[in-house]
Amino acid sequence: MSQVKENNTVKVNYTGKLSDGQIFDTSEGKEPIEVTLGQGQLIPGFEQGLIDMKLNEKKTISITKDEAYGDVNEALIQEVDKANLPQDMEPKVGMGLVSKTPDGQEMNLMIVEVKEESVVIDGNHPLAGRDLVFDLEVVEIK
Repeated sequence: MSQVKENNTVKVNYTGKLSDGQIFDTSEGKEPIEVTLGQGQLIPGFEQGLIDMKLNEKKTISITKDEAYGDVNEALIQEVDKANLPQDMEPKVGMGLVSKTPDGQEMNLMIVEVKEESVVIDGNHPLAGRDLVFDLEVVEIK
């Protein structure tokens, strides 16, 4: 029986949960994800969890924040004057923004606090600082 090895392309059904059981992402009701291992498409802990799985095998893996999205980087949390936002925008907590870095890369931001004259934005991945749990099922190995 074939097993998942480095550099294989695999199709995987998954459900991602926080350590308290809250689901943050799933392939249920959608197509399984298809990825080639070793290309940096997945967080390290997810990819490691797939290695040596057999076709149609199911398992649950726990991934520490270090093997997921890392610690929260406080430097990516900043207060911005509302005057610097688009004039027609009504900022709300949880609203996503996109900013361009000086070198032209896009950075996803989220408003985490709205104040009288400013907003607090967070450029960290929403799952930074969190340990994660994934239910995995390998449905195809190429």
